[in-house]
Amino acid sequence: MGRLTEAVKHLLIINVILFFATQIYGDQMYQWLSLWFPENNNFRWWQVVSHMFMHGGLMHIVFNMYALWAFGTPLEQVWGRNKFLFFYFSAGLGSAMLHSAVNFYLFNEGLTALIDAGMTKNQVLEILSRGQYSPDWYNLASRSTIDNFLTAYNTPAVGASGAIYGILVAFAFMYSEARLMLIFLPVPIKAKYFVPLLLLGDLIFGIGNVNTGVAHFAHIGGALIGFIMMWYWKKNQFNQNRWD
Repeated sequence: MGRLTEAVKHLLIINVILFFATQIYGDQMYQWLSLWFPENNNFRWWQVVSHMFMHGGLMHIVFNMYALWAFGTPLEQVWGRNKFLFFYFSAGLGSAMLHSAVNFYLFNEGLTALIDAGMTKNQVLEILSRGQYSPDWYNLASRSTIDNFLTAYNTPAVGASGAIYGILVAFAFMYSEARLMLIFLPVPIKAKYFVPLLLLGDLIFGIGNVNTGVAHFAHIGGALIGFIMMWYWKKNQFNQNRWD
């Protein structure tokens, strides 16, 4: 990994500063900078970027920043600062897009059920905008449908994980034989197997709608954009070009 590279260093600094700022200003910072569902009154356009610098707790930021340093440093050394930042934010935006698309599907599934039961969209949104819901909704659709509907609307996304997953995919492309270890599986695994294994777990938990407190489709979105970019760059021989 060598020395700390410029873009990685500045990303680390910004993330750490905002993490400590959230410890002081708390809810207000999360309301401004987390990624809310577009129908939520808290949504602002800049959140598609700002949410990448917000984290939900100490271990969340520690793991993400460690991965940024460990896997991002060798990539920036090869690519240069500008290319690395372009890749990083592209993966982060892809993460936000897929996460929001899945939430849009889950929200509209619940909204459609409520409208079919006789409510109007404006009535539902008015109740939600007050931070409320009706227990009767559970009589109009399945519990999982209403739970997913409420979660999609009320739960903001935070963290650099989507961008980090893009970085992991890029690392696996460029250093496929590098041996890595999972915390829960302390056996060295080649990067070309390690990263797909992580993604498989996210896919299983995401499709199974397992409530782990993790935005699994955000991870998949970042990884997907990372894969597409690496495939395209490799095919067109852009992979080794620096953008300084």
